Amino acid sequence: MIARHFRRPARDAGVVLGVGDDCTLLAPTPGQQLAVSVDTSVAGVHFPGEAPPSTVGHRALAVSLSDLAAMGARPRWCLMSLTLAEADDAWLADFAAGFHGLCESAGISLVGGDVTRGQLAIGVTVHGEVAPDEALRRDGARPGDLLAVTGSLGGAHGGLRAWQAGERDLAHPLLRAYLLPQPRLAAGLALRGLASAAIDLSDGLLADLGHLLEASGLGATLDPEALPLGEGLVDALGPEAACQAALSGGDDYELLLAIPAECLDEARRRLAELALPLTVIGRCEAAPGLRGVASGDAGGWQHFPGGRK
Repeated sequence: MIARHFRRPARDAGVVLGVGDDCTLLAPTPGQQLAVSVDTSVAGVHFPGEAPPSTVGHRALAVSLSDLAAMGARPRWCLMSLTLAEADDAWLADFAAGFHGLCESAGISLVGGDVTRGQLAIGVTVHGEVAPDEALRRDGARPGDLLAVTGSLGGAHGGLRAWQAGERDLAHPLLRAYLLPQPRLAAGLALRGLASAAIDLSDGLLADLGHLLEASGLGATLDPEALPLGEGLVDALGPEAACQAALSGGDDYELLLAIPAECLDEARRRLAELALPLTVIGRCEAAPGLRGVASGDAGGWQHFPGGRK
């Protein structure tokens, strides 16, 4: 099963030994630092168990690649552990097609993993490379930096609501935002040397902004009216609920960046070459706390309320 669905010829010269042995052997680029992250996607928690298998494969890899994007790292390799209730060959073929399709477009190679029996869950570990002192970290923001986001927000939450209401057409923009997120890898690479800090938006804007501000020892003021809302979100949810989805819905996998004001024009120029908008939504400040949003606004997704990411 592993050989049939997941083994591919190595297209990366750094793969000395790939899928099929007890370990994979990799040769990182000399002088580069490794950026490594792992995410687990569980059916019924992170995605609908009845979602099309190709979207499950795509999404499981995308959420891990988004962490590399937030660090400005170039993707190299990934490992994947797959837990299945049963070995359904047709399901596996579609799952693998979605997973490998994103591997190819992202330029990353699947180099090993594991398959076992149990509740449907996928764990993906990604490895990327970044030159020393070029990684986009959470702790580099400074007072006066602008807060900006790539793309649009709230679409994934709108897509979840659409799925729950019975929508199954993958051409629906909100459903695509939820089931087929696009990790902003090219944007992360383009903004190295410009952004002072970055984080990907997985738990919701307010929650992830909180992580960035805590790491940088800052506060901020947000402008909720500036939030770029996902296509069709206001029509689907109404203005107030659409804004709340953008603030707290989660699963958008856009990048939240702290950018010095003098770098904004160049950052926008670079992202315009990727056909990706960059929207200023606030400013970092020395005074602690978050201003501009109601104190009752939800803080985003947590697996264990009261815990920390």
